[in-house]
Amino acid sequence: MKRREFISKTAMAAPVFSLFLANLSLIARETTPAVKLEKRSLGKTGEMLSIIGFGGIIVKNATPEDAASIVKFAIDAGVNHFDVAPSYGDAEIKLGPALEPYRKNVFLSCKTTKRTKDDARIELEQSLKNLRTDHFDLYQLHAVTSLNDVKTIFAPGGALETFKEAQKEGKIKYIGFSAHSVEAAMALMNGFDFDSIMFPFNFATWNAGNFGPQVLELAKQKQMGIIALKAMAKGPWPQNADRSKYPKCWYEPLLGEDDIRMGLRFTLSHPVTNILTPGEAELFKIAINMKETLSQLSPKEVNEIKLKALNQTPLFKYGG
Repeated sequence: MKRREFISKTAMAAPVFSLFLANLSLIARETTPAVKLEKRSLGKTGEMLSIIGFGGIIVKNATPEDAASIVKFAIDAGVNHFDVAPSYGDAEIKLGPALEPYRKNVFLSCKTTKRTKDDARIELEQSLKNLRTDHFDLYQLHAVTSLNDVKTIFAPGGALETFKEAQKEGKIKYIGFSAHSVEAAMALMNGFDFDSIMFPFNFATWNAGNFGPQVLELAKQKQMGIIALKAMAKGPWPQNADRSKYPKCWYEPLLGEDDIRMGLRFTLSHPVTNILTPGEAELFKIAINMKETLSQLSPKEVNEIKLKALNQTPLFKYGG
């Protein structure tokens, strides 16, 4: 068996609790009093990102004034990572002007759902125009789920060719991906030396779904930056639930300060670079206002969260 195959198979077979309590010693952290919001290293890139990032969907359908206000709130709180995508409605168009005054001092990431070279190039160029910038600090394949997508991305004429070319042109600094399946994430990591991964790391999917430990372990081995999604997710929306208060959340978010803090602390107790909150301004502000209380979990708290998670329906599951 080749070493790459061995790593993939053993990582996928890792027991669900084997990586926790997690060790944060492998990531660089800035936590001095002068730092408004803790920063952590993005893998081996040398970049330091705030532990809470700004998901651009927050400004979807916002007025220009509201978009500028929430971006200023984030900047003032110490957020230096902003992430967006064309699939978030008009978010790019709203975020571009709001972020323009701060662009030189922030880390801007964007994504594409396109899987072929030509389509990815068209979307990249349009996103650069929308965001009023000449480059992205990180450009990512967006929401890769199937192995067929992975095959297309890596094939001749696939999207990865545009990523490599744009990196040489200076339009992309780092290359990453987001994924919502274990299979796709593992295949991507084993097929190319990506700088970062964006993936759901959530207390319920981890403990009740065996979804996440395998991916985190391989990403750590490859010294990738790890951007966490769904830290504030409770699970799938219950049938007939009223979603009107949080229309941008396709899942049911955690509510109540204790539960939100628990979700954030669970994810940040792992060696992730940072988390992106749900796409609602209210939930983003709640997370930011908790920034002084996001300490690592104790062994007792880990067990309590495990029991809580096992009584819930996870948003994602892996295996039987």
